[in-house]
Amino acid sequence: MRKLKLQMHISLDGFAAGPNGESDWIFLNGKQDPAAFQFIVDLADSSDTILLGRKMTPGFITHWENVFDNQPDSPAHVLAERMVNTNKIVFSHTETSVPGRNLKVENGDLASSVQELKNQSGKDILVYGGCEFVGNLINLNLIDEYYLITNPVALGKGLPVFQEKKVLELESSIAFKNGKVINKYIPV
Repeated sequence: MRKLKLQMHISLDGFAAGPNGESDWIFLNGKQDPAAFQFIVDLADSSDTILLGRKMTPGFITHWENVFDNQPDSPAHVLAERMVNTNKIVFSHTETSVPGRNLKVENGDLASSVQELKNQSGKDILVYGGCEFVGNLINLNLIDEYYLITNPVALGKGLPVFQEKKVLELESSIAFKNGKVINKYIPV
């Protein structure tokens, strides 16, 4: 069975986005770490499907398609190639079509749709967000591995992904030179 892996940036105080969905704080200090970036690329390589919530999809698609199409010398181009070429499924109750390459929209029941995907053959499945969508996946106990990237910034207020108590076991932790820490958790 395929695993559903969550990769998400969080602040020191546990928020996944600012109060209005802002994510500019993720690269606030401007410091990049090649080892952290390679970890993200390797995690993307372990998957052949990306799940996205409808609200975050336009910005995600626009960003990665722009880097892929127009920034061949960007250090992020290697990840953009994966983001553009990997099959993506957008979950929505309202939209039946969303523009983007290798993208389809799923309007069915979230739990049964994800379980069906997990039962298919192939590599693992990766989910990036948004906050409400990830919160629903967490509440339905569909996440098999949590890769939470803790950023060295406290937001004070923002959007969480955990809406109820969730007990997780720390499987590994890697600290990077830019101050970020990637913790891998599995559900208990």
